[in-house]
Amino acid sequence: MFDFVHERKRVVQVVLALIILPFALWGLDSYQNSGDVGVVATVNDTKIGQAEFEDALMQQRRRMQELAGENFDPALFDRPEIKRSVLEGLATQHLLLANAKEAGLTVSDEQIAQIIAGVGAFQKDGRFDKQMYEAALRAQGMTPQLFEYRVRQDILNRQLTDVYAQNGFAADTTADTLIRLNEQQRVVSVATLAMDAFLKGVSVADAEVRKYYEQNPQQFELPERAQVDYVVFSADALADKIDPAAAEVKSYYEEHLAEFSTQEQRQAAHILIAVPTQAGDAEKQAARQQAEQLLADVKSAPAKFAALAKEHSQDPGSAANGGDLGMFARGMMVKPFDDAVFSMEAGQISDLVQTDFGYHIIKVTAIKPSRAQPLQEVSALIEQRLRAQHAADRFAELAERFNDTVYEQSDSLKPAAELVGAKVVSGQWLSRDQQPGELWTAKVLEAVFSEDAVKNKRNTAAVEVKPNTLLAAHVTDHQPASVRPYEEVAGGIRKLLQHRAALKAAEEQGKLTLAGLQAGENKKLVWKTGLKLSRAQRSDLDPALQQQIFLADTGKLPAYVGVVDVKSGYVIARIDSVKDVESIDPAKRERYTQQMRQVTGEALLSAYLAEAKAGADITLKAFADEGEK
Repeated sequence: MFDFVHERKRVVQVVLALIILPFALWGLDSYQNSGDVGVVATVNDTKIGQAEFEDALMQQRRRMQELAGENFDPALFDRPEIKRSVLEGLATQHLLLANAKEAGLTVSDEQIAQIIAGVGAFQKDGRFDKQMYEAALRAQGMTPQLFEYRVRQDILNRQLTDVYAQNGFAADTTADTLIRLNEQQRVVSVATLAMDAFLKGVSVADAEVRKYYEQNPQQFELPERAQVDYVVFSADALADKIDPAAAEVKSYYEEHLAEFSTQEQRQAAHILIAVPTQAGDAEKQAARQQAEQLLADVKSAPAKFAALAKEHSQDPGSAANGGDLGMFARGMMVKPFDDAVFSMEAGQISDLVQTDFGYHIIKVTAIKPSRAQPLQEVSALIEQRLRAQHAADRFAELAERFNDTVYEQSDSLKPAAELVGAKVVSGQWLSRDQQPGELWTAKVLEAVFSEDAVKNKRNTAAVEVKPNTLLAAHVTDHQPASVRPYEEVAGGIRKLLQHRAALKAAEEQGKLTLAGLQAGENKKLVWKTGLKLSRAQRSDLDPALQQQIFLADTGKLPAYVGVVDVKSGYVIARIDSVKDVESIDPAKRERYTQQMRQVTGEALLSAYLAEAKAGADITLKAFADEGEK
C-alpha cells in the first residue's frame, strides 16, 4: 500500500521531516492509555475507557447529524442499543489492532506524515500547513495526538482487513455463468384479469362489516394526542439581536491579525548531495568535497544552477525540475534548511547547509511577503463571530434562569418567554406515536405526554433539542387514545371486504385460465406484447411475477405463469421467446469477476471477524433504558 513512500524515501524525508518530528514527540499511547479510567469494555488485556467511548459516540453523532441534517434527533444517542452498537464497533477496532500488531504489521511515522500531509483540509496553496492542520482538528474537537492515533489505528486495521477483503476468489467460468443468467432475455406478453370486473358481483352484509370491526379494533385506534403551547429559546435568536460596535470589531481584528494574514513564503531550489545516516567519516568527507566543488561551480556560474541541479542533485523529487521546491512557509523544512532560506535575499545562493539528509546548496528564487487582509474585507466575518460569541455567552447566562422560570411558574410559558425575548407559539397538535423531528424530539414528546404535563397541566422541563437551543411546552388540550366509532369507519370496512372478495374471485378465475393456457387451450385475453425482461434490468412488472417468469421451464414455448396482484387482480405472463447471450465481452467478464471478488472478499472478512471475536475475551458494559449503570 505504501510502496511509493518506501521507494522515494529521500524525497519524503526532505519535505516532511518537520511534520514527522511532532508526531514522534506527541506520544502515540497517551490517548489509548486513557482506558485505565472508567473502563467500559475489555478486549483480552486491552481496556477501553469512558473517555474513548464518549469520544467515539460523539464522532458517530456528528456523522449522523451531517447525514440527517434537520431530521437529526439528538435523543437517538441516548438509546442503549445505539450506545451498545458504538461500543461493539470500538471493541472490534481494538481487537483488529491487536491482531495486526501480533501479525507484525507496522506503520511508520513517515507513512503517517505522508498521509496527513496529503489531506486537502490541512493544506494551504497546495502544501501542508501546520496552523490549518491544528485549526481543522480543533473544529472537530480533536487533538493531534488523538488524530494521529486514529490514523495509525485505521491504517493498521486496513492492512489486516484488506488481506481478506481484497483477496476474494472468482473463476472466469463462474462469471460467465452469472453473465448468461443475468443477461438472458425473455420476451413476454402480459394479460390481467382485473378485479374491478368482479366487484359488481360482490355484496357484503352488514353483519360481516360489524364482525370485522369487532375483531380488528387495533386497526381503528386513534393515538393519544395533545395540543401544546411552546417556546423556543436559542442562541441563534439572540445573535439576531446583537450588533457589535465598530470599535469592538476593530479590536478583534487587531488581536487576531495573524489569522487574517498570510505567512511570508519563499521559493527556493537546492542541490542535495546525500549522506546516508550510517555513513562513515570517509564517506562523509567525500560527500562534502563533492558538495564544495559543486558550490564553487555554482558561484562561478549562477545562471547554471538549474542545469547543475538536474545533473548532480541527489533529491529525485526536485532534481528534474532544476532543484525547484516551490513556495513554502517558515517551518515547512528542517530547521537548518529553513533558517538558511529565510535569512537570504531573492537570487542569493547559500554556502553549504548541512542537515540530516546531507549537504545542500540553496538558491532563493522568489519571496512572497506576508499580507494582512484589510479590515473592511473581514469585518462581516468578525461581526458574525462576535454575534455568535456574545449570543453564546448570553445564552449561557439566561439558560439556567429560563429553566428555573419554566419550572417555578409552571402554569404558563409567558414569564419564561418574556425573560428571553421569545414568543409563545400556540395550537400545535402532537401525537404520541409521531416520528421525532428537529424540534419534537423523543425527549420532548416524552415530556409532553408525561403525567405531570397532561394531568397536572404543568410546563414541561426545558429540553435541549440541539446545541444552544431549549424548548419548553405546555399542554392545553389532551385526547387519550381511543377507537374510532363504528359508524365512522363502516364504509371503509365495506370497501375493504368488497376488494378482498373481488380479488379472491379474480384469483380463482385466473388460476382456471392459467391452467387452461398451460394445457394448450386458446383463451380470449387482451395481451400487452413485446415486453423484454432480463434479471439484470429493472422492470415495472410485479417482482413476484418476474420471479415466476425466470423460474419457468422454457423448454417448450410459449410458457405461462401467473400471480395475484393485490392492486389489480390476477396477472398472467406468456413467455414467447428466450434470447441467450451469444458471446461474452472480456471487459464485462472482468467487471463481473471484480464484483464477485468483492463479495467473496467481504464474506472472507466477515468469517475472519466472527472467528476473531469468538476466540477473544471481550466484555462490554451494559446499558439500561434509564441510562448507563
